[in-house]
Amino acid sequence: MTEQPKPAEVFAAMGSAFKPDAAKGIDVVFQYNISGPNGGDWYIVIKDQTCRIEAGLAEKATTTMKISDDDFIQLITGQLNPMMAFTTGKLKVTGDMMKAQLLGTLFQPPPQ
Repeated sequence: MTEQPKPAEVFAAMGSAFKPDAAKGIDVVFQYNISGPNGGDWYIVIKDQTCRIEAGLAEKATTTMKISDDDFIQLITGQLNPMMAFTTGKLKVTGDMMKAQLLGTLFQPPPQ
């Protein structure tokens, strides 16, 4: 069994999964607050078809997502359905919830 990636590794790899063509006209800041032993805070700035990923807290986030480290990895690897995570309270979204739905179109899914 392969070891699951850690959230920090996922964020480090997200830049190469970004699809600039899908980001035309999009200007958002996604904040992630991840709890658990491998958690932390990261934010993604998407503007002018570019993507910048930083550790820490954004000054002004468009959408903030709170999730545990284990649930985040399951979400990213397709083992946890985003809508199911939200409706069961595993994923808490504040701010512009509609923008959160863009994530699936802005990034290539990780290889399975």
